[in-house]
Amino acid sequence: MHRYDAVIIGAGAAGLMCGIEAARRGRRIVVLDHARAPAEKIRISGGGRCNFTHLEASPKNYLSQNPHFCKSALKRFGPWDFLDRVIAHHIPYHHKTEGQLFCDNSAKDIIDMLLGDLRVHGGELWLQSPVQDIDKTPEGFRLSTPDGLIETAKLVLATGGLSIPKMGATGFAYDVAQRFGHALIAPRAGLVPFTLGGHKIDYISGLSGVSLNARARIGKTAFEDGFLFTHRGLSGPAMLQISSFWTPGQTVEIDLLPGTEVLGTLKNRRQNTPRQHIGNVLPDLVPARLSERILEAAIIAPDTRIADLSDKKLSALTVYIQPWSIVPDGTEGYRTAEVTVGGIDTTQVSSQTMESLLCPGLHIIGEALDVTGWLGGYNFQWAWSSGWAAGQAL
Repeated sequence: MHRYDAVIIGAGAAGLMCGIEAARRGRRIVVLDHARAPAEKIRISGGGRCNFTHLEASPKNYLSQNPHFCKSALKRFGPWDFLDRVIAHHIPYHHKTEGQLFCDNSAKDIIDMLLGDLRVHGGELWLQSPVQDIDKTPEGFRLSTPDGLIETAKLVLATGGLSIPKMGATGFAYDVAQRFGHALIAPRAGLVPFTLGGHKIDYISGLSGVSLNARARIGKTAFEDGFLFTHRGLSGPAMLQISSFWTPGQTVEIDLLPGTEVLGTLKNRRQNTPRQHIGNVLPDLVPARLSERILEAAIIAPDTRIADLSDKKLSALTVYIQPWSIVPDGTEGYRTAEVTVGGIDTTQVSSQTMESLLCPGLHIIGEALDVTGWLGGYNFQWAWSSGWAAGQAL
């Protein structure tokens, strides 16, 4: 029988941060994970360079049915607090965009920092050690693992959500939380490419790889960033961002030329260069392959002089540009999703300590909770903040 003050299930960003903080405070802790290596999501993130935080992270950058929940943890351990640790470990980093921080060398620098801190403060890490059963006891919890039974006063769920199952993601945290009375906000894939079918996939056929800057909007929520046609549908940062707000059947409005009034621009070209062919005018606005497809869809020959196109015909072009309104058929799902939207209902969890309000001694952190950040380092910051908060309470 092994005995610990706290057991943390999940050796990802949130779990390791929680373990470090609890061990720093003198608690005897162990971090368990069923995988062969820790922090696999950190390793692959940011193209292998780990977008480890965003300096402007604030509650407005997170989705939750309980939007106030994340405030306390983010305030007490924010982006600058984590950056201080990165600097203290002499990890070189850079801004990709303002506030969006990446490692200069490799995500392994962040993993090594976390594992080193855990080790220095006396925390243990057991890999390839799946939890087979959990029982509630008068003193806390008893866990069954391949390495034997573990008794602990505190138990932390840090196993994340359902995104990227090939990395080992499962619904373990959801199952355990529900067993102890917790409700779920229906999980769904977030920060994920859209898929198209039928005539919509026919329209984009041959456009795979075409990219541009675009603004994607659902209702009052909009993101302007990179946009990419794929062989399955639509991707790029703007589309990944808006996917977290999308529900099946909703229309996504995509402005492929934000900042340009397309119809007005075409009318000006008609007035100033009336002899130009529309097949030469449109590629000045959008990539050539997309221009060809738009003209085909609008049934306009590319050698048509722009002077011969009425306002109605010009408007027929702009509906494929500004905005191009489309109802996606779906998303690529958890297979490629960067996060899981939804999760364990935060109204049943303390925002100060991450402790269950239904099961004393049980703490829940990171992506398993119904807190989902935007693209750009916000989800890692939630992992650091929520892990830190729970670590202070163990």
